Amino acid sequence: MLRVTDGDQPDRHRATSVGFPESSGVHPGPTDAAATGHARVPKGWRLVLVVGGLSIFGPLCIDMYLPALPQISRDLHAGTSAVQLTLTACLIGIALGQLVVGPISDREGRRGPLLVGIGAFVLSSTACAFVSNVYLLDGLRFVEGMGGAAGIVIARAIVRDLFEGVTAARFFSNLMLVTGLGPIVAPQIGAEVLQFTSWRGIFLALAVVGAGLFVTALTKAPETLPAERRHTGGLHATAQIVGRVVRDRSFVGYALVSSAGFGAILAYISGSSFVLQDIYHLSPQMFGLVFAMNAVALVVAAQINGHLVHRLGSGALLTFGLLVMAAGATSFLLAVSTHWLGLAAVLPSLVALLFGLGFVSPNALALAMQNHANAAGVASALLGSLQFLVGATVAPIVGVSGNHDALPMGFVMVGLAGAAILLRFSLPPRSSVSVATEMLPVP
Repeated sequence: MLRVTDGDQPDRHRATSVGFPESSGVHPGPTDAAATGHARVPKGWRLVLVVGGLSIFGPLCIDMYLPALPQISRDLHAGTSAVQLTLTACLIGIALGQLVVGPISDREGRRGPLLVGIGAFVLSSTACAFVSNVYLLDGLRFVEGMGGAAGIVIARAIVRDLFEGVTAARFFSNLMLVTGLGPIVAPQIGAEVLQFTSWRGIFLALAVVGAGLFVTALTKAPETLPAERRHTGGLHATAQIVGRVVRDRSFVGYALVSSAGFGAILAYISGSSFVLQDIYHLSPQMFGLVFAMNAVALVVAAQINGHLVHRLGSGALLTFGLLVMAAGATSFLLAVSTHWLGLAAVLPSLVALLFGLGFVSPNALALAMQNHANAAGVASALLGSLQFLVGATVAPIVGVSGNHDALPMGFVMVGLAGAAILLRFSLPPRSSVSVATEMLPVP
């Protein structure tokens, strides 16, 4: 079956549903048990839950220990920037892990690399609970990120195995109902754990959650890449595939847009615990509530995006989201530099930043990957690695002035949001309205 989609414009000929309720906004491709040679692909919201569960390793690695950063700094006798390097190490691990796991999953299938990665996540999280210095914590956080990367990169590849164009953007929006729970509940779990134990208990809790996700992946995650669609050959063949993807100007453009927007959010994530707790004197529990409120804004925006993308197209909604992010970042910088209205100005600015991301993330992902159905693992790895490398660069910059100065966080967010807008408008018309033509198996 030859399917032609316009990833930037409204999808006038939506894919036929295979067991998905119309209200879900999720419409699968033709992959089934016969095509994959494995258990049947879950249908409807069961698929959203399974893939979403695999996608939450980022929020788990990043968000759950945020309320404990000041405590880690005191316990390990490390400065603010040194502790934020534990976040950088995790982000670099996630970035490099995706570069490794993505191409492997295109050759070996999705399930095997996924299970190995989650196992590494569980073991390294357990080890983090017993470190005695910040340098050992850095190393283990790197391994933890490498393991968690498997869930992140393979979840995106599964979506691209099954969906394309606007339908993929709608699925990514629905996926945020699940992945959005990570930023909502992870800091809250971390804050509650701190009520009963130290920051070390948070890493043990991460290991327990990872073990649960391992069981879910083992029993529920589908194999969506049939043997006949897997790549053969060694490093040379992989390098050729990577070269083909990076020569796609549309992919590179939207990957850079997505990464700049993601970097602005990482500036918020890495700096918010110090800014809100040390400058504005919120308790760890109140910080968790504020972080959850902002994550709710992200989820709500993603659902609005899912309902509008069929009519308005991914390109227009991506631009809208970037403008909202820029407005929120600018408002935050003005609030912290003038001290005008205090938290009454800071908190709505952060809500706007996260609300904008709810439009940016699903549309940028769908547009970047729309031309690469046969290299979904590589495309997902390159995109995700770029995002997390930008985030790894941002994290220590935010803390360069110590834990009582919010200006670096504001400048970084404004700079990256502005860069994302410039990148978006620098894309030529043909790149922002690209047509993906690909052969898909007939159901």
